[in-house]
Amino acid sequence: MKKRGQVCLIAASMMSLILLMMLLYGAIGTQQPGSSSLRHDYQLLGRPLYKLDLSWPKSPELFTGEVFGVAVDQYAGVVYVAQRGVNVPKVLVFTTDGDFLLSWNTTTLEMPHGIFVADAASSNPNVWITDVGNGPYGHSIKQYSPSGKLLQVLGTLGKAGSGLNPLQFDQPAEIFVHDSGEMYIVDGDGGMNNRLIKLSKEQEVLWIHGEKGQGPAQFYIPHSVTVDNTQRVWVADRGNKRIQVFNSVTGDWLGTWGSCFTEDAPYSVRLTPDKKYFVVVQLNTNQISLLDAPPVGLIGQCRVASVIQLADDVKPHLVDLDLKTGALYVAEIGAQQGQKFTPFSLGGNFL
Repeated sequence: MKKRGQVCLIAASMMSLILLMMLLYGAIGTQQPGSSSLRHDYQLLGRPLYKLDLSWPKSPELFTGEVFGVAVDQYAGVVYVAQRGVNVPKVLVFTTDGDFLLSWNTTTLEMPHGIFVADAASSNPNVWITDVGNGPYGHSIKQYSPSGKLLQVLGTLGKAGSGLNPLQFDQPAEIFVHDSGEMYIVDGDGGMNNRLIKLSKEQEVLWIHGEKGQGPAQFYIPHSVTVDNTQRVWVADRGNKRIQVFNSVTGDWLGTWGSCFTEDAPYSVRLTPDKKYFVVVQLNTNQISLLDAPPVGLIGQCRVASVIQLADDVKPHLVDLDLKTGALYVAEIGAQQGQKFTPFSLGGNFL
């Protein structure tokens, strides 16, 4: 009996270890009623930093279009999801716990691309959305209230162009609004422009890089932009399969990362709250990579710390992070859904 008990204890211990390894390095593919086979299929490669939150959102059937963008208001605990399609609400609003709050049925959005929450810490947070549509509301960047009321427009509605006064865009990909109120815009999701523009709080052009090419400070489909806390601007230069880095004050070119993107281009770039990792999406290889953030004064070469390998045809597009909890939200075009990943390690959250 004693020997049998020891065998049972060993077997139970082995089973616990196997389940832990499955959690860390693979996925337990439980399926929720009504969800697609794409929803929960993923693997973790390298250091395990994130795991899928199977409970978010609580009503995945509300995703009825192609999900292109996601933005988080960490103070209000709210997630905005931008989607495209005929007769679908262009923005869905959830809590960070997964409860559905409301949808925007605005007619002023045609083809939302990037989405960003600004002034989140204030009493008047607002949501900026880039619109790459070709209709009367396209080629513009629009500011909305949390309930979907249009507040103001950057660019010339419905008219593609390269002008700076008045400001014009052609399929603007993304906007990043700094806490100072300064804006960083990547303009050119396949249109005539390939530009990185910095605007002042008063929306005046402070500096610009706008030449198409493969050289330093040149772009081919600049697709995503983020700013770190050491005055560096990071741009996903999609067509050139690289990330370029600039001084946020002067606009000077600081360096480039390319060695991590030989198979597929970077589509989205964000920084984790602890400033240790850049989160980069590669749509065609269905990967979300966490790259080690370099120290101040050094760009160096990119180094992959961890990879979330999603299923084929999920097509992750843009991401955002909850700067309070570190949770990662992913907009997925192919799977037509948004997903939430939460940070973890053997000793607890890494943030």
